[in-house]
Amino acid sequence: MDWSPLFLSLKVAGGATLLSLLIGAPIGYQLARPRVRGRAGYEGMLLLPLVLPPSVLGYYLLVAFGRRSPLLSVIRHVTGIELHLVFTYPGIVLAALVVSLPLLARAVQASFCVIDPDLPDAARTLGASEWQVFRYVALPLARPGLIAGIGLAFARALGDFGATLMVAGDIPGETQTMPLAVYDAINIQSRQGDYTATVYVLLLSAICLLFSLLASRLGKQHDFA
Repeated sequence: MDWSPLFLSLKVAGGATLLSLLIGAPIGYQLARPRVRGRAGYEGMLLLPLVLPPSVLGYYLLVAFGRRSPLLSVIRHVTGIELHLVFTYPGIVLAALVVSLPLLARAVQASFCVIDPDLPDAARTLGASEWQVFRYVALPLARPGLIAGIGLAFARALGDFGATLMVAGDIPGETQTMPLAVYDAINIQSRQGDYTATVYVLLLSAICLLFSLLASRLGKQHDFA
């Protein structure tokens, strides 16, 4: 039994979840603030990766971060750094980030929305900056939703298939994650393949179920699930 897909999937999910937290928490905080102009448009764009077909999403990522990417060309011209994201570990993390970020940001947004607005306002009247209000008031109060969002993001990143396949390919021992390994094992059409697929599927199901239950429980405690 090859366990490298499991270890790679856990590394990818961990990296994508960390990036989702760093990016998604501020986004959720801003979208939760009252009187945000164009909120519906921002929320629609945020949720777009969840509704796009995986192949379409993967194609966009290939265009944005492939060798002919205008963005990477600008980075190379300005910094002299040659970035290679396709068929690499950073590329897998990027694909997982795109599909997991909406779940974390929305969970965090919902958690921020139930905070009593008088508490951040009181901090502002005492001279706190917006960063201080976010760091020392909003984040601690939204902790259950934050943890729930982390759980959902981790589970989503762990189970991504379509975008990962498009961006990183399916290279055994290098870019083959658990969902890709399940697909390959099923195509082997042998007892060993069936056994491998069953083990991978049960592991993925158990891990995702664990994080989903954690998110659901915390969500109920915070009255936003």
